[in-house]
Amino acid sequence: MLLEKIEKENDIKNIAPKDYDKLAEEIRQFLIEKISVKGGHLGSNLGAVELTMALHIALNLPKDKIIWDVGHQSYTHKILTGRREGFEQLRTYGGMSGFPKRKESNCDAFDTGHSSTSISAGLGLVKARDIKGEKYTVVSVIGDGALTGGMAYEALNNAAQLESNFIIILNDNNMSISENVGGVSSYLNSIRTDSKYLDLKDSIYYKLLDVPKVGEPIVRKIQKAKNSVKQLVIPGMFFEDMGVTYLGPVNGHDIGAMVKVLKEAKRKKTAVLIHVNTQKGKGYGPAERHPARFHGAEPFQIDTGLPTNPRKKASYTDVFATVMNKLGDRDKDIVAITAAMPDGTGLKRFRNRYPDRFFDVGIAEEHAVTFAAGLAAGGLKPVVAIYSSFLQRAYDQIVHDVCIQELPVVFAIDRAGLVGSDGETHQGIFDLSYLSTIPGMHIMAPKNKWELSDMLKFAVDFNKPIAIRYPRGEAYDGLNEFRQPVELGKSEVIYKGSKIALLAVGSMVKTALAVYDMLKGQDIEVTLINARFVKPIDEEMITELSKEHKLLVTMEENVISGGFGEKVIQFVNQEDLSIQVLPIALPDAYVEHGNVEVLKKDVGIDKDTIFERIMAESKDLL
Repeated sequence: MLLEKIEKENDIKNIAPKDYDKLAEEIRQFLIEKISVKGGHLGSNLGAVELTMALHIALNLPKDKIIWDVGHQSYTHKILTGRREGFEQLRTYGGMSGFPKRKESNCDAFDTGHSSTSISAGLGLVKARDIKGEKYTVVSVIGDGALTGGMAYEALNNAAQLESNFIIILNDNNMSISENVGGVSSYLNSIRTDSKYLDLKDSIYYKLLDVPKVGEPIVRKIQKAKNSVKQLVIPGMFFEDMGVTYLGPVNGHDIGAMVKVLKEAKRKKTAVLIHVNTQKGKGYGPAERHPARFHGAEPFQIDTGLPTNPRKKASYTDVFATVMNKLGDRDKDIVAITAAMPDGTGLKRFRNRYPDRFFDVGIAEEHAVTFAAGLAAGGLKPVVAIYSSFLQRAYDQIVHDVCIQELPVVFAIDRAGLVGSDGETHQGIFDLSYLSTIPGMHIMAPKNKWELSDMLKFAVDFNKPIAIRYPRGEAYDGLNEFRQPVELGKSEVIYKGSKIALLAVGSMVKTALAVYDMLKGQDIEVTLINARFVKPIDEEMITELSKEHKLLVTMEENVISGGFGEKVIQFVNQEDLSIQVLPIALPDAYVEHGNVEVLKKDVGIDKDTIFERIMAESKDLL
């Protein structure tokens, strides 16, 4: 196998060009086999195989630098830098990350995980290189989906002023996670289909470069004419108008063509954008037909593409989707907004049923929030569905455009808490902290699927800024007999006892129930309470608990700094209440990738660790 000859970076240079296609085929088969077992980002990686190979052929790693936007398409890069064996433990606890990690390899130039950051990071590396007088090539690879994010244009605006080399590769597959939307997508579509420019460039430009000695001077002399031709045959030439040299489109699955255009780009003393066309999921039929499903794939059967262990219970996302559809039917003022995630957030069904009231703004969380504020100011009831770790990108907009004006925007925060295999860039463990700092914000968390439904109904009629945070995965269906009406700032008593009170937030209610049973097994009288609201907290309940209990245990799937537990401690100290508080929360640290249950034990929020901490803390109290 050719793949076995790749043991470290630059080994691909020892592969004969005639064998490139065979190596690409072996890489694809390897990825399909490994991801079918471990799960991971399949579609994006299958589409970037030849593109990555060309980069490794044209560059010299680790001296040269590649920044992968988001980074979920970096699997081939990991293979070509000697990390093939790491795929046995891909995205597992203690194993190889599914994203670029500087601490994992010196060939990973920059840690990524969120969208639209690569051009800014690349520009920083270019400036550092030039200031230090060093010589190496910097390449930022960004997808057309990521190009819908405003940060990419801020970086392009600054890159246009460069007088030294910087290569930007636009990997254009007409997909982010779901199909791309908006003006950028339409513009790129017009370029993809313009054969006149492609034919002109292929037949003249590259051939001139191949002419010994005289080819390159001739190319320089016709540069102005070439730019004029571009303006004629491709209307707008957006990138050139910004001051960024544009090359392409190029077939991203043609390694020879890619290597050639990369060599050309390296000669430029400016920022250069290479427009590359690729196919997401290439080489695997199910991924080609269903690219959104194979963006982040669970383990699957290779022959059919179907999940190996299909989910049997509804997820919180499914519950949200169902309730949104019902609410949309009852109230014509309800509108839904997402940032390139109609499938992931469950809004695809709402889009299909109410297309005029659904808005996918692309990968633009800041715009999504301020757009929702405008909708609310216009008398509508916007529901913004965004993952927890992505919503933090729009913090200023939540403060400035929503909460200062007290506009009735509902934030449906999916993937709150530990999400597992995607690691620290995707763990939704900060939202309670960053949202709690904002005056006028209200925050809820449901204990089970029925409470998510009740909270969403409460939120759309609340008429002030409000957020509902819920976790990834199957919705908890226990404690269904407890369904008190949702009331602002009020918790829910599940079991009444004495001595120790467990006050749990959202997903931690299930864990608290298990701890409750363990404590009861020790003949300890325990009160179990579903907090429901993180802001405002139920001060009246905490005051009442202090009269009969010695220890109050707060439980949340959020970092301890700025979280629910700190708020309770602050209130207890402020009121000088005679009760000790034990906050159970995530440490003030980043949590890496791994199985969620393994991670919970590692960070100390699993039932056994919590039980042991309570027993140790209450030894002298009971």
